[in-house]
Amino acid sequence: MDPAAARARLEELLAELDASVAVIQHAGGEPGELSTLDQHPADSGSNLADADREEATLEIVRDQQERVREALARIDAGTYGRCVDCGTELPDERLEVRPEASRCVNCQQRAESVR
Repeated sequence: MDPAAARARLEELLAELDASVAVIQHAGGEPGELSTLDQHPADSGSNLADADREEATLEIVRDQQERVREALARIDAGTYGRCVDCGTELPDERLEVRPEASRCVNCQQRAESVR
């Protein structure tokens, strides 16, 4: 994949992820905000579940932001499009789907199986 095209896609993806973080954080409201109305006891459980879900979503989005930033750094270093583990060239099809990909499919599977 052409580095200039990859950079454009990655910067666009990073902007979308930044916007997603802003929306998720805004949707969560202010922590500890209390309503003047009586709340049903089940509301507390729902609120906790919602907060946990928002936090998990934020973690996923922030992890993807980091992978995109790392891919942009690889473009700057001239190593974009090569597996960070074995050095083989990543197929353009893989980079089209996952422009932030850092590993070939085999190395990615090995890395995920270690986790």
